[in-house]
Amino acid sequence: MSASLTLTGLFLYPVKSLGGYAVAEADVTARGLQHDRRWLLVDERNRFMTQRQLPEMALLSVAPAYNGFLITHRQRPDLLPLFIPFEATLERTLFVTIWDDMAWAWRGTPQADEWLTEALGRPCRLVYMSDMVRRDVEPEHNPEGQLVSFADGYPFLMIGEAALADLNTRLAQPVPMNRFRPNLVFGGGTPYEDDNWEDFQVSGVSFRAVRGCGRCVLTTIDQQSATKNPVGDPLRTLATYRQVEHSIMFGQNVTGAGKGRLRVGDALTVLSHK
Repeated sequence: MSASLTLTGLFLYPVKSLGGYAVAEADVTARGLQHDRRWLLVDERNRFMTQRQLPEMALLSVAPAYNGFLITHRQRPDLLPLFIPFEATLERTLFVTIWDDMAWAWRGTPQADEWLTEALGRPCRLVYMSDMVRRDVEPEHNPEGQLVSFADGYPFLMIGEAALADLNTRLAQPVPMNRFRPNLVFGGGTPYEDDNWEDFQVSGVSFRAVRGCGRCVLTTIDQQSATKNPVGDPLRTLATYRQVEHSIMFGQNVTGAGKGRLRVGDALTVLSHK
């Protein structure tokens, strides 16, 4: 068991694949951190949109506001900030597709759709996941029946600071943690030691590291400029030493007990290993 492991970062991404922001504390819910990835952008076919297909989504930054958040465009000062509440206020629904899942979603406002369509240069709609909607973690790794928001597959993504530091020693140009969009960041320990973790607690809140997170092209997109990393592609570098079968692993997919409160600085304790 490692000593002196600490939660050093908490991050929320209210809209899937848009910018995120750090918080000092956050509530744990059945679908992940409260307000994380409860909103989603969909195209004309009601299929989810991400930076994988549209890197320009990285230019939409998100900042906390009272009972919601503000979206701004880094390169379009002519677009006034767009306020979005943490929860949808309208009850118009539609069926959306995210990966292989289909789920009911609540519509945002027409004004939000118009703003985002203008900002991204293509038709899109903003939708919300209500607590009434059930989306399960992938069944082969989900004996407890855990839920997930509009995140790719799991309610939490965790990365160790030591792992990023190790990766950056191998790159011609270091990359920041935001390339990997974690919810939980921990300090202390050795690089990638969480590969072998199973059950752990953060200040008494229970979690389980289910499996490594397979990474994609999004890790190559500069989150400030929406351009591909010009020097030292992190995905290509990770492939030289973190490839397992056909996946390039960095970070852990995590499930949780569904309740509790986390604060930056909380102690992390590993209870069992795989």
